[in-house]
Amino acid sequence: MKSPAREGDSEPITEVPVEVMHPRLGDRSDENTPSLTRLKDVHEDRKDQGTPGLALGTVAGVPVYVARSWFLIALLITLAFLPAARAVAPQPAATLISFSFALFLYLSVFLHELGHAITARAFGLPVRAIILHLLGGVTHLEREATRPGASFLIAAAGPLLSLLLAAAGLAVDLLADLPPVPELLLRALTLTNLTVGVFNFLPGLPLDGGFLLRAVVWKLTGKDRTGTMAAAHAGRVLALIVLTGGIFLATRGAGVDWISVIWAAFLSSFMWIAATQSIRAERLRDRIPLLQARRLGRRAVAVTADTPLAQALETARAAQAGAMVIVDHDGRPTGLVSEQAVKAVPEHRRPWVSAGEVSRALSGATTLPADLSGTGLIDALRDSGAAEHLLVEPGGEIYGVLSARDLDRLLART
Repeated sequence: MKSPAREGDSEPITEVPVEVMHPRLGDRSDENTPSLTRLKDVHEDRKDQGTPGLALGTVAGVPVYVARSWFLIALLITLAFLPAARAVAPQPAATLISFSFALFLYLSVFLHELGHAITARAFGLPVRAIILHLLGGVTHLEREATRPGASFLIAAAGPLLSLLLAAAGLAVDLLADLPPVPELLLRALTLTNLTVGVFNFLPGLPLDGGFLLRAVVWKLTGKDRTGTMAAAHAGRVLALIVLTGGIFLATRGAGVDWISVIWAAFLSSFMWIAATQSIRAERLRDRIPLLQARRLGRRAVAVTADTPLAQALETARAAQAGAMVIVDHDGRPTGLVSEQAVKAVPEHRRPWVSAGEVSRALSGATTLPADLSGTGLIDALRDSGAAEHLLVEPGGEIYGVLSARDLDRLLART
């Protein structure tokens, strides 16, 4: 028994050759490509895999982590600030002062991110975590704001707090007569907070100013997609400006400041990649409503669990099918043959291995309506986490099999 072809078509559901059931599926060409089943995660900013870093504790109900990359930037900041520290104190006190500056700097970054987090919570948005990393920090929200006004205020809170810290530092510097060491740290932190605040107001993703631009365009057009695309393209322009501006400033003197050149290249690359990912994510989101299980599913053949794997593969090949469904003797589906399990069986062993031995039992999560489409399809695939899903007609008849790897390949061509 085989599943039907696409409606009004005598061809297989998709043009996936039966060889997809064979070992060449070991190809890694698309394993690093984000799956469409995770596309919704890109926009909702859902939980990351693994630990984001070292846990520092919880502040205002928000977990705070330090990424391992922070230790590298802390070392670099300490070394860069060391000449200024030596001007006010001898060693080893100078090194301690320099390292203290790195700590105070990232405390300022934390307060910047806390501004985002507290504002987001004021609008009822759950905050997953604040993470301090190599390039500063990031506030992870469980979901995005649904209104441009809220999005604007959340984005503005961080750089405004940095500017407020800079203003407070300037006021203390003007009003207080401090000893050399506190004065050095205060002035350096005032300057860096001013720089962080101004830089983050630049209108391009992934900077806070990019989210401000996105919110403004969203408000004017009524479309968050338009806002994201405008801010992302602006972010790529800013990345080029940062690169060229950094190189220009680094080569103005008698020699070339290679550290500044490398830093400008690193920062601009990060900005370009992040902006490009935002563009790609929006284009992929455009395709979600067009996704239909019927068009993506593979033709499948039904075999019993005791069928030799070699015979089942030959049956699939004859039927031009790209998947196999395990059925009981009454024809009811009970499992799906796993591509990865088939791959693991050497060809000479396949006559002695049954199809049931390389199958996975069906569940409610892996049995989907063939009429599923759009966001509902993405949600179902993401929630099940399975590699293959059985597609059934409203009456319960087998329509075909939907493979998550096929969606990955679709994404790779986007």
